[in-house]
This record gives sequence, C-alpha cells and structure tokens, in this order.
Amino acid sequence: MRISHTPRAFILTLVLFLLAACGSEEKTTGPLVQVYKSPTCQCCSVWVEHLEEAGFEVEVTNEANVMPTKQRLGVPAGLGSCHTAVVDGYVIEGHVPASDIKRLLTERPKATGLAVPGMPIGSPGMEMGDRRDPYHVYLFSKQADPAIFASHHQPER
Repeated sequence: MRISHTPRAFILTLVLFLLAACGSEEKTTGPLVQVYKSPTCQCCSVWVEHLEEAGFEVEVTNEANVMPTKQRLGVPAGLGSCHTAVVDGYVIEGHVPASDIKRLLTERPKATGLAVPGMPIGSPGMEMGDRRDPYHVYLFSKQADPAIFASHHQPER
C-alpha cells in the first residue's frame, strides 16, 4: 500500500508550524541564579527582581540563617551582606548589579565570585530616593586578596 505524500507534507508542515508557534512564546532566560536569603528581607526580594528584569532565571531558597551557606560557599567575613547567590559556579554576595554578573560570566576570571559588602544605598535592591552612595564590587578568591572588579556611583572629581 502506498501513502500519498500530500497528507504527510501537510501534517509535517502543521507540526512544524505548531512547534514554532509554541517556541516563540517561551521566555528566553539567562543562567540560573540560586539565591539564599532571609524570608523577611525586602531588599533581597527587590534584588531578585532586578536580576529577573535583567534576564536571569532566579530560584530563591529562604533560610532563617544564611551564615552557614556563606561559610560553605567561601564568602570572606569582611565581604558579607544580607544574601548570597550562586550562578554558573560563581558566588555572588550582596547587592551586585546584574551588569557586573553578566561581565563576570563573559570574562570568566579564575575567582570564587563577586561581593558588595554591606548594603550600600543606591545599589540594586537598596534604592532609596535620589541618594546614591559610591560602592565597589569586589572579585574574591581563596588564592588572592579581594580586588575591585567595578565601581559604581562615584562622585565627580
């Protein structure tokens, strides 16, 4: 028995059309960022939104005490902040801008990760009116002292 090519071609075209239509509605996302934060911290939640708006896929784990996670991931004590994240093998500590994370993932330096110590006003998640305090993003590793990776909101000289 011989099957006509016309129905096959029609079905194949229909299937390809449906697959293309379904695929076009999918949201393209960047790498997965696993965030560890307190369930009650609002600035951490705003930082998560900042990452999502920049195209990252984010998964949040709420922890009552994030210190054990920071220690396990190798965050130096002097670089701590309110939340810790992991993306593509790098640790991200604190209110690091999404643009710096993207740069890190592009350049791929030999390092543990990036950190913004404390909670500087004006950093992502810490926007409070027009105030913008200058702050640094540090590149850190077990092999070397932290180094400035990026500077933000520097006052004019």
